[in-house]
Formats: sequence, structure tokens, C-alpha cells
Amino acid sequence: MANNMVGTIRNAWKIPDLRKRMLMTLLMLLIFRFGTHIPVPGLSAAALSQLAQSGSSLFGFINIISGGAFNNASIFSMSIQPYITASIIIQLLTIAIPKLEQLSKEGEHGRKIIAEWTRYGTVILGFIQASAMYVGIREAVVRRNFWSYLTVTLSFTAGTAFLMWLGEQITEYGIGNGISLLIFTGILSRGPSLAVILYEYLRAGMLGEGAIGYIVLVLIILVMIAMIALVVYVQEAERRIPVQYAKRVVGRKMYGGQSTHIPIKVNVAGVMPIIFAMSIMTFPSTIVNFIWGSKETGPFLTYLKNINDKWWFTIAYALLVMFFTFFYTMIAFNPVELANNIKKNGGFVPGIRPGKPTSDYITKVLNRVTWFGAFFLALITILPSLLQTFTKISNVWFGGTSLLIMVSVAIETVKQIESQLMMRHYKGFLD
Repeated sequence: MANNMVGTIRNAWKIPDLRKRMLMTLLMLLIFRFGTHIPVPGLSAAALSQLAQSGSSLFGFINIISGGAFNNASIFSMSIQPYITASIIIQLLTIAIPKLEQLSKEGEHGRKIIAEWTRYGTVILGFIQASAMYVGIREAVVRRNFWSYLTVTLSFTAGTAFLMWLGEQITEYGIGNGISLLIFTGILSRGPSLAVILYEYLRAGMLGEGAIGYIVLVLIILVMIAMIALVVYVQEAERRIPVQYAKRVVGRKMYGGQSTHIPIKVNVAGVMPIIFAMSIMTFPSTIVNFIWGSKETGPFLTYLKNINDKWWFTIAYALLVMFFTFFYTMIAFNPVELANNIKKNGGFVPGIRPGKPTSDYITKVLNRVTWFGAFFLALITILPSLLQTFTKISNVWFGGTSLLIMVSVAIETVKQIESQLMMRHYKGFLD
């Protein structure tokens, strides 16, 4: 797999057009990394660093996704999260509102209008999230007044808007999905800090201070390699339903008669169920921490503050991920519409009658495949907690969500490069 990826990138580099696109992508990503070190006026980077020191906390997760921008009190501290939220909301509204669904099927014109609404939603949600973050990080604000509020919130919002534009430029003029590559780069940039953390734990273990030893370090590396292999396997796995098309004569020509299949991905939902479940499960502690922060609170609010550390939180989180896996799969995959399209084109599944029996069969197969995908995402979700329990490492950079995003984006980017190579290969034959 790794050799194929390196070979694909090497072949793409030899083509001038693709080389130009790859250089454009690298330039945009370098601008992103440069921006993570541009500070917001009026914020204390040292205070934000203390908030982000635990990888299991909310601020720690924000710091990982933003590639350390939160830790640096940068204009990119919110990363691209408001854009993701706005995209999810627009996607759900497109399914719920018939007019939006019709607009999404109008081709390039409809997609442009939906993309424009997503941009507006990103700016609005970005300002709301920036205001909430200002309350949550008020201890890091040097002077708290109305002007500092405007400076911090507008800086955060402008940083997110610029990242959105940067991602669109990568998608249009570079290689791969720009937004996904920004997240990928942000997570990957935390690699050196992981190495430093593991070294410090290993050094403490050698001094007999109860940290990890060489055996645990080797086990951590093996777990990382095994999880990467599992993620690649599941992301590429699919269940193929055979479809046979009947022969039909139109004029003097005969059409149909060929056999094909319907590929059903094991993980249709991707990383979306984890994002949905995380938003819901962390909502109570997020609100309490944003409003009360480090202030002394009663027993109930204190319990909500530390709810992420409870044993039942991990179980509830995993179950919610499984629920949203089925929910998102039902939204993304419509067996009834698929069965009707097969019937209209004169196709049928061998041994299954066209129409409703076909849709019921596809639904049955989809549910079985989704169960495996749901268990897989649940395992990815609880992986950081298991590693933290057995290794006593609080900053789990290689947590399941980060790993899933990185591997998925890498596979998707290489596939896009391969498709570009294939297109130019056939174009050469046509010329």
C-alpha cells in the first residue's frame, strides 16, 4: 500500500500540470502552518497552553485539530470547525427541505448556491463560536473589555474564513479536498510533540517514576500500526451486490445483458458519526467550562465539568457513535431509490424480484454491513480512553478520531491523484 502511494506520487510529479497542482497544494498548506504562529492581540499564549495541556479535554482536542494554533493563541485557533458544522447543517437541511434537495440536484448552479450558503453559515457560526470561546478562555485575555472582545472574536472569525478560502483554493487549483487536507496537516503537525511526550514518559520510566518502559512503548507503536492497518482495511472494504441487466432489442441493436455490481462501503458514514456524537456528549461540560471556567461551583456543576472522565461516558459515547452510524447511513444511502433505478434500467438482483423485494434485500445487506462499521467506529472512539487507562498517557495524539481522519484523507488524496493520472493517460491515447 505504501509503495503504491509513493509510486503514484512519483508518477504524478513527472507530469507538469500535476506537479504544478501539487506545488500549489504545498504552498497553501505552508501558508496555513505559518498562520498558526500569528498571535491574536490581547491573548496570553501561556494561559492558553495550560488549557490545552490535556489531550482528553475539550481545549486539548481543539488544539490537536488546529495543529497547535490554539496553543499559540493564533488567529487559526478555531481551525475549520465552524465550516464543518455549517456543512453538516446544510447537508441535513438539504435532506429535510424538498426545495434544497431539488437545488442540490440542479448540477453546478445548484452546488454553487449551496456552497455560498455554507460560506455565510460558516461566518455566522464562526462568530458565535468565537464569542463562546472568548468566554471560555477569559482567563487568557489580558484586558477584558468590549474592545478586546471585538478584537478576539473578529480575529478568530476572520482566521476561520481565511482557512475556508484556503481550502477552496486547494480543492480548485490543487490536489485533493482542501478542507480535509487542512485538518490532516493540523493533526500531522502534532507528531513531533507526540515524540517528545513519549520520550519524556520513557525517560521518567527509566528513572523509576512509574511512567512507561520500553515494552509499553513497543506495544504503543504496535497498536498504532495495527490501527492504521485496520482503518485502511475498513475504509477500502465493501460488500458487492450483483446486478444482472436483461437483454433488450431497440431497432436493430441489442442492449443490456451485462453483469455488474452495487458496491456498499463498510463505513458509509465515514467520520461523521464520531463528530455528531462528540458534539452532543461534550455539550454539557463545554457549556459549564465556558461559563464558569475555574470558578468554584456546586456538586452538580462540578460533576458536569468532569463528566468526560467518568467511566460511563466512554460507553455512552460509543453507543451514540453506533446510533449515528446507522442514522447517517440511512441519510446517505437510499435503498428504495436505488432499487427503483435498477428496475427502470431493466436490471435485477439474481434471485430477487425487482421493486420492493430488491429494496428490502439491499436494506438487509446494508444493515448487516453497517453493524460491522458501527462496531469499528465505536472501537476507534474508545481507543484513546483504553490507551490512557493502560499507559497512563493523558495526551493521546494518535487517538482514534485523528487516526481515522488522517488515513481517510491520505487514501482519498492518493485516489484523486490516480484518477488525474488515469484521465491524462486516456487523453494521451485520444490525442
